[in-house]
Amino acid sequence: MSAISVSAYLDLINDNLRSLPSTQLVVEGEVSDFRIAQGKWVSFDLKDEKEQAVLKCFMTVWQLKAEVESGMRVQVVGYPKVYERFGTFKMNVQHVQPVGEGALARAYQMLKKQLEQEGLFDPARKRAFPRFVQRIGLVTSRDAAAYGDFLQILNNRWGGVQVLHAHVHVQGQHATQEITDAFARFNALAEADRPDVIVLTRGGGGLEDLHAFNDEQVVRAVYGSKIPVVVAVGHERDESLADFVADVRASTPSNAAERVVPSRSDVLYEIEMMQQHIERQIDEQVRGYQHSIEQAASMMSGVLDRHKQRLEGMVQLLHSFDPRRVLARGYSLVRLGGEIVKDGSTLEPGAQIDVQFASGSAQADVTHVSP
Repeated sequence: MSAISVSAYLDLINDNLRSLPSTQLVVEGEVSDFRIAQGKWVSFDLKDEKEQAVLKCFMTVWQLKAEVESGMRVQVVGYPKVYERFGTFKMNVQHVQPVGEGALARAYQMLKKQLEQEGLFDPARKRAFPRFVQRIGLVTSRDAAAYGDFLQILNNRWGGVQVLHAHVHVQGQHATQEITDAFARFNALAEADRPDVIVLTRGGGGLEDLHAFNDEQVVRAVYGSKIPVVVAVGHERDESLADFVADVRASTPSNAAERVVPSRSDVLYEIEMMQQHIERQIDEQVRGYQHSIEQAASMMSGVLDRHKQRLEGMVQLLHSFDPRRVLARGYSLVRLGGEIVKDGSTLEPGAQIDVQFASGSAQADVTHVSP
């Protein structure tokens, strides 16, 4: 039998491992000796407490989508491989997920602290959306009670709103990817076609049920959305990391509908109150104008009286200068060529003059002019 090289031997083992019926395996155990080297390489041991067995695991930091530390119970998805450089058998991990309430709670607190330090929960960045929305992007499962509850309250309160529904799993292995894909699709729409608000909702549950809403990818999708986001998870006592990063947190799916659209009766009441307020303002303005008009009328009456008296005085003065009144007293007007003669020296003997009396007139010839 001829000898083969070490690398050929290891390649043979890896070929046989890859020929297993299911190349990707799911293994559950407790994490120990968790390390990150050079900011790129993640290594840890997965222990089986009962059998004292240890499985060495290896992955990149970019594949690590959950907060993990030694002592946690996790499930890893990957395939077995012998690494030629080290000659060791390891699990090449593609995905790791904490399991059990204790591990999930610890991962939840670790990620919450990290995101809080990054400023993702800062209230100052919360955005508002229009009071009267025209279009809603709804991200939830069409099979969930949350879907029906949201639509029922929405139509009862307002109605006429367009709902763009993205059907997703809200738990399980596909939930995280489907939810982030839904956010990506809504945000990729042209601005005129985008919803005014995105509602991400589901019913309540434990940490395992809400795992997708505590996943870092989903949280960052909510944070990075160009469209304001309302998150409503389960019941009032339930809370997820997606709640903290959302622009508006609703306590239940029904409450999400209440936060997104106003009540028709409330709006009608507001309109009625506004109408009454406007009518009162108009009445007050009309009364104010009436008072001003009355005051102006009293002032104009006095002004008119004064002008009347002045006019009457001027008429009397004009009457006193009326030439006809002078003529009536025995005087006469003499005109030469239509012009009134004021100085007798301007006349010459033989000139024809017109003489006007208080009643009638006469023409005469000048025979003599006295200085």
